[in-house]
Amino acid sequence: MTTVLAFLVTLGVLIVVHEWGHYRAALACGVKVLRFSVGFGRPLLRWQRGETEFVVSALPLGGYVKMLDEREGEVDPQDAPRAFNRQSLGKRAFIVVAGPLANLVLAVLLFAATFWIGIDEPRSLLGAPTAGSLAESAGLRAGDWVREAAAMDADAGALTEPDWRPIETFAELRWSLTEAALAGQTMRLRVTDAAGAHRRELSLPLAGVSARDVDGQLLKRIGLGGPLGEPVIGRVIDGGPADRAGLKEGDRVNAVDGVPVADAATLRERIRGAVGEQGQPLPLRLAVQRGSGTPPIEIELLPSVQSEPAPPTARIEAFVGTPAAIVKVRHGVLDGLQKGVVRTWEVSSLSLRMLGRMLIGEASLKNLSGPLTIADYAGQSAQLGVAYYLGFLALVSVSLGVLNLLPLPMLDGGHLMYYLFEGVTGRPVSEQWLERLQRGGLAIMVLLMSLALYNDLARLFGLH
Repeated sequence: MTTVLAFLVTLGVLIVVHEWGHYRAALACGVKVLRFSVGFGRPLLRWQRGETEFVVSALPLGGYVKMLDEREGEVDPQDAPRAFNRQSLGKRAFIVVAGPLANLVLAVLLFAATFWIGIDEPRSLLGAPTAGSLAESAGLRAGDWVREAAAMDADAGALTEPDWRPIETFAELRWSLTEAALAGQTMRLRVTDAAGAHRRELSLPLAGVSARDVDGQLLKRIGLGGPLGEPVIGRVIDGGPADRAGLKEGDRVNAVDGVPVADAATLRERIRGAVGEQGQPLPLRLAVQRGSGTPPIEIELLPSVQSEPAPPTARIEAFVGTPAAIVKVRHGVLDGLQKGVVRTWEVSSLSLRMLGRMLIGEASLKNLSGPLTIADYAGQSAQLGVAYYLGFLALVSVSLGVLNLLPLPMLDGGHLMYYLFEGVTGRPVSEQWLERLQRGGLAIMVLLMSLALYNDLARLFGLH
């Protein structure tokens, strides 16, 4: 229920704000607005305010603002100067662009609100990198605390001074790595240990990462699994393998089969992999620290095996690992607003670059998401709290603003391209060409929506 409600609120807010931008711009330009509709199809609610009829319709997957226009029907001669088609080229372009701009302004305010409220995020403390990975080769190790990052072109000289930016959270680190990988840059990192001492610099060359690999699995491909969690046993389920072996809540696992364990992710990986070729569980020898100042004890553990879903994985029926270290990110009014502007620009820029790479086949089409993914993320963020939901709403608002500015017929960006043609040639696009372009734009939109829905279903069934 939470997911459905959060999804409907998301659609409602973003559609209303987008159409409100068109509506207010039209009124400011003296255009008569006949209808402001949220949704399509059969009207559920309607009311009149001045000259405009406001409608809430049954299908909430969009909206529209219907303006007086001589191309769509007969117009009273006294209202003709207020028709959209009678307006100057500049006014028509302003009315069209006002919708996407309203979404981008909303995103700025929503991002700023998340900074004003404050969000609890995992600190940029790294777990153990995957053996043989790019991260391990760069010199990263478990317990490294990333304090600053700077993206540099791969051919930048040694004398080039990096533009360092502070890294407060693991999410900021993920964002910086995504931007650098998409641009084929080298990421310079300044790291310390968990106590903030022993600072050092290292380079993570991302030029070799294909743009097609820039997706939700990027960090794993680089070799970074997630924030640091200590290899400590949590709640132990009665009668399970961990309980039978004698493990207790609070036990710290220092080694498995004589190999040191640096973090919870490594411990979980070693446990899951304790499966033989025939699907039988393999015994594990754990070096366990129970309490401070006591010598380690050795525990023999035989896990159980879960066969479905494939491949088989071993389980010990106990929680493994402590929660990641958390930092609250909160800023004042002006700082929060500035960061809201910067974040909106960064997300817009990254979205455009990603779309461009997908268009020329250099980025995976799996990055396209549809209504099922949006609904799922809406529900998850709403359950985490107001600030998280506002942040999600801001991301979708940016996406809607950027999408509508694309030069595709049927979108606001397509209309802007018509006006650009009119401004350059001195004549509007012919009705014949408008009809052809609209049909082509509809076909492209149907194709994109179908692909996005396929990606949603593929994620739902674990195919992506």
